[in-house]
Amino acid sequence: MALRTLTSLGNVSGKRVIVRCDLNVPLKDGVITDDGRIRASLPTLNTLLDQGARVIVISHLGRPEGAPEAKYSLAPAAIRMSELLGKPVGFATDTVGTSALEAIRALNDGEVVILENLRFNAAETSKDAAERSAFAQILADEADLYVSDGFGVVHRKQASVFELAQLLPSAAGLLIETELKVLDRLTETPERPYTVVLGGSKVSDKLGVISHLLPRVDTILIGGGMLFTFLAAQGYKVGSSLLEVDQLETCRGYLADAEARGVDIILPTDVVVAEKFGADAAHVVTSVDGIEGTAFGPSGLGLDIGPETAVAFAAKIASSKTVFWNGPAGVFEFPAFANGTRAIAQALTEVDGLSVVGGGDSAAAVRILGFSDDQFGHISTGGGASLEFLEGKKLPGLEVLGW
Repeated sequence: MALRTLTSLGNVSGKRVIVRCDLNVPLKDGVITDDGRIRASLPTLNTLLDQGARVIVISHLGRPEGAPEAKYSLAPAAIRMSELLGKPVGFATDTVGTSALEAIRALNDGEVVILENLRFNAAETSKDAAERSAFAQILADEADLYVSDGFGVVHRKQASVFELAQLLPSAAGLLIETELKVLDRLTETPERPYTVVLGGSKVSDKLGVISHLLPRVDTILIGGGMLFTFLAAQGYKVGSSLLEVDQLETCRGYLADAEARGVDIILPTDVVVAEKFGADAAHVVTSVDGIEGTAFGPSGLGLDIGPETAVAFAAKIASSKTVFWNGPAGVFEFPAFANGTRAIAQALTEVDGLSVVGGGDSAAAVRILGFSDDQFGHISTGGGASLEFLEGKKLPGLEVLGW
């Protein structure tokens, strides 16, 4: 089956269209620190509004425990969306209560309202399909059409992602279309050389994607906290660095498999070791065989790849035709340990081909470090969804749209 797109919905003028966006933006003291996901929703919203649809935006933010929590309100997202759209955006203080129903019923053609955080309702993420369906039905009764455009949640079987799409004529929005085209290129038709850069804290978070991509890529660069499990698998002492002892044999298996396939798994040759986890921590650069030989001894912990490794990784990335990056190289939130992540990001901007930043922490990092979205081929809005797609998994939020 083919993915159902916006054109499959026909004339949307005067129709009430629920759009499931991903407005799960980072907030600090109630202020949005990265509006990338809101910006990503604009093409679909503008398309529908320009055609005279009555748009009802639904989303989640954070991880509230099935009840309202002020710090997770979508009110700041509504204000920012209004600024970006250049038109008023209504806001309902609940999702399926009086405020929401009144706001929906008051919409005119070409107007938009955001309903409060879906996860203030326990049924949204319930394990009970009947509970999710009942919740979705309340929303469906107030709408004519459904558009799924929150790529960051399509790997979740949740009421607003799965059941709601079954209750109304449904289609994928422009963001999901774009994400799938890029991911399809990464898995089916990558231009070579093809390099994957993996970081983040745990090897266990990347097991599926490493297994699925090993037969498809030329090079895998390993950074982030996960690099220390790979180093330990090769016999290096890693001090107090992040280490998954139960994944040592898995890492050895990946290294052997890669060698047999002619794929290069490249590990750092130097790292930045700190006395503690903190922005002001004393730190030194050392070769990977000297982590416990620093002044910090066995208590030292690695918080970034070293400068020699950063240069080597950057050169490999810049010489590639296709690059997928998921996971920071170090603790980029602390300036002293952001250099490796910055070097990788800069190298991606210099790729003569397709460069993809795989969502999540990587997307946040490039923006925090001062890069703009248009410097990269694509910045995914869904870290977890991107990884599961690249693992070859079936994603329920896409299957229900015909994918």
